[in-house]
Amino acid sequence: MIFLTVGTVLPFDRLVKAVDKAVADGLITAPVFAQIGNSNLKPDNMEYAKMLSKDDFNKNMAESEYLISHAGIGSMVTALEFGKRMLVMPRLKRLKEHVDDHQVFSAEKFEELGHVLVAYDQSELPAKLRDLESFVPKPRHVEPEAVIRKVADFLQQMEDTNKPALSTQN
Repeated sequence: MIFLTVGTVLPFDRLVKAVDKAVADGLITAPVFAQIGNSNLKPDNMEYAKMLSKDDFNKNMAESEYLISHAGIGSMVTALEFGKRMLVMPRLKRLKEHVDDHQVFSAEKFEELGHVLVAYDQSELPAKLRDLESFVPKPRHVEPEAVIRKVADFLQQMEDTNKPALSTQN
């Protein structure tokens, strides 16, 4: 089974339509279960639910062969925690799918690190689906100490920048 998730906050009809078409065209032959969020779209070629409980989400994640998703950090990190292969498509600001392009930047970084495959638009989906069959995601290594150091350095820079200049006049 393939699990498609688009998150719960915003609809992502472009991705849902692209996956539904891939099933109809025979590019995806495994059953697909989709969590489609706040969409009015009704996929014709896969089972779906608008929302899932956390338990149902995790159950679908665990049972899936691989995932197709928006490029939300939570979805990508969860897939890596489950050791799943994942293909993501970022929402785009210019298509009014999100308020900014942070998903593009997240997708680029996770792709660069070898964690996910990325289709930046629906035309790339067929080739990326073929690549997903043999894709092996690199494990994610979290280094909390490095994050703490970066935050501390940033805060120190902010403090240094905001210090009032010393007066040389008496």
